[in-house]
Amino acid sequence: MKQRLRPKLTYANVIATVALFVALGGVATAATRLPKNSVGPNQIKRGAVNAAKLRNEAVRKNKIAPKAVTVGKLGPQAVAPWNIGNGAVLTNKLSNQAVIASKIRNNVVTTKKLNNNAVTQQKLAPEAVGTGNLQSGSVTAGKLAGDVAPLVGTLKSGQTLRGVFSLGGDEIEELRSSESFQFPLLATPATPAANILETAFPTAACPGIGGGLEQTPQASPGNLCIYITEKEGLAGADLEFDPAVTNRLGFGLVLDLGGTTKFRVSGQWAVTAP
Repeated sequence: MKQRLRPKLTYANVIATVALFVALGGVATAATRLPKNSVGPNQIKRGAVNAAKLRNEAVRKNKIAPKAVTVGKLGPQAVAPWNIGNGAVLTNKLSNQAVIASKIRNNVVTTKKLNNNAVTQQKLAPEAVGTGNLQSGSVTAGKLAGDVAPLVGTLKSGQTLRGVFSLGGDEIEELRSSESFQFPLLATPATPAANILETAFPTAACPGIGGGLEQTPQASPGNLCIYITEKEGLAGADLEFDPAVTNRLGFGLVLDLGGTTKFRVSGQWAVTAP
């Protein structure tokens, strides 16, 4: 009886068993492989991508679908400098307000990791970037959007500086005053006598004062314009540019009173970089 129940191991039995295991293994392997570019933002669990899951410089711009990186897809401090290829972070890869402080390790954001103009206001959550998140020297002029005023250096072409002036006194034969530009120009602006004018008489170089509150003086590129908005006791007096202090850093005004004993003149000015 025992002899009849003992299994008989034959060559056919071995081959069939091996074939079964190979077939099942192939199915399992095929089931765990995903097609190229098949994983998008909807397939990733929140917080699934952390630093341990990424190889050094594994994240490059051609690996990220537009707006695929949202705040919920990153684990705390998941983004480290060695995980990101140089120039990999583009503005179209980030969802609005995706970058918050808790997702960035200190000193991660360096100038090499950002494409020019990649960081725009809508990509940052409020108070997202702290001092500890930026490496020294990482914010360069090329990384700033065009509408950002220069932090250092000269005024950008086409940008306008504006301000106010006021002169006045009693029994003074001549009075001089000067104003400094908030940012220096590349060259001294044009300052012909016609660029000192009353608001009722605009010119091509000095097209007037705009804005709802009439507090936006205008100047054509390369010109400095002085707009007189109020004056008193200036009969026979001449307001002129002072050539001794008018240059790319600022301007001066000189008023020859011609015997006037009491006077006052004030207004607005504008200068536009060529």
